[in-house]
Amino acid sequence: MKKLFAFLAVFGMLSMGASSIYAQEEEQSVAEETTTEQVAEEEVAVEEEVAAEPAEGEEPQGIHKQIKAKFIEGGAVFMSFVLLALVFGLAIVIERIIYLNLSTTNTKKLLQKIEDALNEGGVEAAKEVCRNTRGPVASIFYQGLDRFDEGIEVVEKSVVSYGSVQMGLLEKGLTWVSLFIAIAPMLGFMGTVIGMIDAFDTIAAMGDVSATAVASGIKVALITTVSGLIVAIILQIFYNYLVSKIDGIVNNMEDASISLMDILVKYNMKK
Repeated sequence: MKKLFAFLAVFGMLSMGASSIYAQEEEQSVAEETTTEQVAEEEVAVEEEVAAEPAEGEEPQGIHKQIKAKFIEGGAVFMSFVLLALVFGLAIVIERIIYLNLSTTNTKKLLQKIEDALNEGGVEAAKEVCRNTRGPVASIFYQGLDRFDEGIEVVEKSVVSYGSVQMGLLEKGLTWVSLFIAIAPMLGFMGTVIGMIDAFDTIAAMGDVSATAVASGIKVALITTVSGLIVAIILQIFYNYLVSKIDGIVNNMEDASISLMDILVKYNMKK
């Protein structure tokens, strides 16, 4: 009986020891798995940060470098023509903007000066005011005052005729801007068509359709179209600005001419 109790006691102690050892091993394996997962996650995070950061010594390309690269990819021939259309169009636009800004006149102030000059020094004094004032409105007034002795009707005809001349000077160069607006997309489309022809020639030479060859050829061909459309959009915006500016100056010219005729009629009646 004692041997049985001793055997059971020894078996129980061995069972408890084995279970505790098994539990320790289980906890150790779980800890090792957790540590392994944490290390793996940290390595993935480090790899993502390294991939996100630019390589050492490599600088991100600027906008001008990207534009230069696209210009070279699109082909120097047609891209050069598109660039020339942009350069010449912008040159005319800048010249027109400067001219129109110099042509803008404060018509109310000018009419007041002319009326005061007529009352104080007569027609010659009013002509001197017009000579010392820049802009098409002053030029039209001068032409009308120069024919004051021939009658009000002649003055009115002179103002209308010379107003048409000044309007033509204001609109000078706009036809060239509209030409560049129309021709820039055409040059782009032409470059695209020629690029597509080259792509199909490559396919015919290979004897098989290669998605890589076709995609690269089409991409290069479409760059000229995009460039032409961008140039046309830029010039179209400036063209509309110039047209609105000219319309404003012409409206001021017509309104001021009517006011000048009223001033001259009053002055003629006083005489």
